[in-house]
Amino acid sequence: MKKFISLLKVEFKRIFSNGVLLAIFFGAPIGYGILFGYVYQQAKVVDLPIVIVDQDQSPTTDKMIDAFEDNEVLLVTDVRTSDGNIVNEMPVKQYAAVITFPSDFEKNLLQKKYPEVRIDLNMANILNANTASKNISAVLMTINAGIEIEGLKKQGLHPKQAKMTYESFKINFNKLYNSTGNYITFMLPGLLAAIMQQVIFLAMALVFSRDFEDGYFMTLTKESKSSCYHIALKATPFLIMLPFMWLFISLLFPYFKINASIFNMSMIVLTLLLTIASMGIGMLFSIAIPNQLKATELLMVISTPAFILSGFTWPTLAIPDFITSIAQFIPVTQYLSGFRKVAFYGGDLSSAVSEIKILVLIIIVTFVAMIILLQFKIKASIKKAEKAL
Repeated sequence: MKKFISLLKVEFKRIFSNGVLLAIFFGAPIGYGILFGYVYQQAKVVDLPIVIVDQDQSPTTDKMIDAFEDNEVLLVTDVRTSDGNIVNEMPVKQYAAVITFPSDFEKNLLQKKYPEVRIDLNMANILNANTASKNISAVLMTINAGIEIEGLKKQGLHPKQAKMTYESFKINFNKLYNSTGNYITFMLPGLLAAIMQQVIFLAMALVFSRDFEDGYFMTLTKESKSSCYHIALKATPFLIMLPFMWLFISLLFPYFKINASIFNMSMIVLTLLLTIASMGIGMLFSIAIPNQLKATELLMVISTPAFILSGFTWPTLAIPDFITSIAQFIPVTQYLSGFRKVAFYGGDLSSAVSEIKILVLIIIVTFVAMIILLQFKIKASIKKAEKAL
């Protein structure tokens, strides 16, 4: 044990002497966590710029323009009588939409000729386009309903009857699990988990490959010929430091007012399994590929698309089966699925059994593979040392 502690001190010195490793391990979670938090802090899209082309210039279109100006999501940046050079302006001004009221709009409306309001959406940004479309539709439908009800009232119907005639039934949306549609609640947890997985991957990719490159591995084999001993020696410093990184990540939730139940035993278990599974994959690559650069590059290939493939933002039903089957064995995929069940839906460990099983399977497979491969490397190193003598 004394020898293990002595070697552990050396491991900490080697870790803290590696500027790249420190930048990855401490810089990425802290820097990206704070950065992404502030990026999404506004929580929803507001002030999307739109242009209104009012070719009618009637009291009706004036009222409709006022309604658009009252909408907090939309920002009426310009009202003009003709579209002019709008096609060339849109790429520069980044208008989300252009709304056009045609000539004789009010006249045709009063004569029940059903005039058309033209809406040109800027689809270069899908999120902005969908948000703008939703709010533009809401404004126009509200105005349309008001006009229809007023018309029925003029025909002699009582206001309540007019409303009931236009609305044959009511629609009531009850929003659950992020009722305000807060975008930071939706995005940040997934991004933070993906960042932590990538950080663990890249940090662990250096632990053995660096030893192989600078010859320190031969020194270690003189102390022990057990692969389990070496795995424990390399994993222990990170098992000590990672809880502090996870604590920092968890504190970002109350700081950015993210409504998610993360301070419970179920989340601790899921986070521990994600950590160990990610460490297992990272260390396995570090053992299999005795080159720091190649090991990190190959792990980047896995970690870079992991967030997209996890199904956290894009439904897995829309992803081809052969891709989702591969993504199932990326730890963050299972973690985010379990996270949503526990943190948002209020479930416990029993609700995340399928995710826990796959995470445990990843841990077992990578651990067995590490033991076998590392034991082979230890024997090869000892033979090489004996030949040198």
